Amino acid sequence: MDGISIVITTLNEERNIGALLDSLIIQERPYEIIVVDSNSIDSTADIIRSYEKKIENIKLIEARSSRGGGRNIGVESARYDYVSFIDADATASPDWIKNIRKYKYKYDVIAGTIITSGNKWYRTERLKIYHNGIEVTHPSANLTYSRDFFLKMGGFDQSFITAEDIDLNIRAVESGARWAFCRECIVYNKARDTLLGFINQAYWNGYGRAQLSFKHKNIRAEYFSEIKNIINPIYFLRNLAGLSGYIYGRIKINGIQYSASE
Repeated sequence: MDGISIVITTLNEERNIGALLDSLIIQERPYEIIVVDSNSIDSTADIIRSYEKKIENIKLIEARSSRGGGRNIGVESARYDYVSFIDADATASPDWIKNIRKYKYKYDVIAGTIITSGNKWYRTERLKIYHNGIEVTHPSANLTYSRDFFLKMGGFDQSFITAEDIDLNIRAVESGARWAFCRECIVYNKARDTLLGFINQAYWNGYGRAQLSFKHKNIRAEYFSEIKNIINPIYFLRNLAGLSGYIYGRIKINGIQYSASE
């Protein structure tokens, strides 16, 4: 069916989910909003239900899942032919869906612009990876796929802790996806607001990169060549935390492989 299904995963996002839904319900129709909540213990699900009662095209699905697994559930439930992913702590610009729609049918994957707000100290550039000339580190905070193409690839790899979106993008490139970057398709996200949150995010991003390098061995050199700003204290902390997560991830993955071979 012609339209766009917006897929969101949530876990304890009571502070953010209302602002996101407010930014989505004003988008150009036709669209639907599918929220997959991973059994939040705060009021996230109650807030979504309050919107669901008032807005007919919002649907809440409650299922314990990883980020990738939750998105897969959302796509399976989607009724439209394109699916747009956005994070629960982000907000969309008023013409987000209208601008995405301009690229439909010409492209299988549409990556948009992300503008980061919040604590300026923790706004860092992502470590980019290019595969066959295409940046595959465009995050699923603002990423649109043809539903048929997404399902044909098998969706997100649910085993990933983080970097499941990079893995999906790499597989899309290798599957011959037609790519577009939509500069005017804008989403606003928030930097972490504490040093501990910033370090924790970097650590688990590093863990995801370990999973990524194990599955896609041919991209490791491209990844390491992107490490920069090492003398900047914030980047140094991020890279140190990320390296710790990467090392732990490799040890854990190698341990699993060793156990499986016995």
